[in-house]
Amino acid sequence: MKQTLQLKTSQHLTLTPQLQQSIKLLQMSTLDLGAELERYLLENPLLERADGGDGADEADTAPLPPMPVNSSPAGSESTGESSSDSSSEASRNDSEQGEGELLGDWGGSGSGNRNDDDDEFDPILNAPCRPSLREHLTAQMGEIQLSQRDRALMSLLIDELDDDGYLPTPLADIAAELPLELEIDSDELECLRRLLTQLEPTGIGSRDLSEFLTLQLQQHPAPPAVRQLAQDMVQHHLPLLGNRDFAKLRKLLAISEQQLKTAHALIASLRPRPSSGFDQGETHYVAPDILVVKRQQRWVARLNQGTLPKLRVNQMYAGMLQQKGSGHNLGGQLQEARWLVKNIQQRFDTILKVAESIIERQQAFFELGEVAMRPLILRDIAEELGLHESTISRVTTQKYLLCSRGLFELKYFFGSSVDTDSGGECSATAIKALIRQIIDAEDVNKPLSDGAIADKLTAQGIQVARRTVAKYREAMQLAPVSQRKAF
Repeated sequence: MKQTLQLKTSQHLTLTPQLQQSIKLLQMSTLDLGAELERYLLENPLLERADGGDGADEADTAPLPPMPVNSSPAGSESTGESSSDSSSEASRNDSEQGEGELLGDWGGSGSGNRNDDDDEFDPILNAPCRPSLREHLTAQMGEIQLSQRDRALMSLLIDELDDDGYLPTPLADIAAELPLELEIDSDELECLRRLLTQLEPTGIGSRDLSEFLTLQLQQHPAPPAVRQLAQDMVQHHLPLLGNRDFAKLRKLLAISEQQLKTAHALIASLRPRPSSGFDQGETHYVAPDILVVKRQQRWVARLNQGTLPKLRVNQMYAGMLQQKGSGHNLGGQLQEARWLVKNIQQRFDTILKVAESIIERQQAFFELGEVAMRPLILRDIAEELGLHESTISRVTTQKYLLCSRGLFELKYFFGSSVDTDSGGECSATAIKALIRQIIDAEDVNKPLSDGAIADKLTAQGIQVARRTVAKYREAMQLAPVSQRKAF
């Protein structure tokens, strides 16, 4: 085959370092952005916090996120009206400066005056810390006389607990995974599991809900007859109790309605999860990026000034680098610093544009609530602003909006639509709100089925199938008709 040379023209997208940084900053939440900027400040000497009032170049400046304690003044801006933007900005700067001095005097990293007697005081170390469930159980295990072997096996069982405090793994499977030379069988593990269930909180390590409720009832001070009836119900008829099939329960147990009510009230007072009271997850804090206020009968978006980062390029170092020429080894960091300041400004400009477009389309929501939510998809906003749908997705993820109705993620305002009899459209969020209203207003003695709810929505001009109602109801964590029926 003869070799030849050919020329071809093609297009491909190249992600420059500046574009990569812009995309990375855009998809971050406000709190993640603050942590990322702190890293940049430590690594890049050309970046510094903008203190304000020193004639810094605005082109190389962007705001720095305040500490979490400063978020409340920013949130209060959503309810106040200002006659002069310049005067309100000046008063806010004075307030932030005063708070900064206060924080410095309290014992943080500030350089304010501080009593020498408090040099060793650390408020973080003195803050109360609730132990985890595992730590709580391990501490109790230390108060029990156990051999080293039993202590190790009980620690193994504690590690096998799920988030609810149950032990779902069969003991035979746990024993099979241990070395054969230890000669551990499921009977030995069962003895230790029963000991584990007696620790506080009672029932830790139960195999299922029936066993957990039984353990609670055994220690409950209720009358013996009521307690025994409740134990029979949770041990042998728990599915009927969950489905609220009270008529069949009365027939099987041969009891009166009053006896059933008393036993049911006792069971309802018990804890549903062994780990109740112990938070297994990490607390996540949310700072609103957008504040929604009403101006001249229209709802408008404003950036939350309390979360705007304030960074700038150090002009003294930048001037020194320009005098020495671009060959200096800090030239790359100077360019990175300028990119960062520019990308931060672009990030918040994009968030504000997207939020303004969303709020303009969802004016009825801010006036009337969820029932007035309009259908909206990412493509609608992307076409209006001339951006890609992936950009809108990044902007609306982990970015939050604070209004008089609460705190919402920007992605909350997007949803599918259902056609109405009048030829219009109704959003899925509005349908969910209507379903909730119908369920809240129903007769608890005769709750409505999913089909009956669908019929009511059809009467209002919204064509929704029964399975769609069931899907929306489950998404809102509303109980089915059998469990909503009053006793």
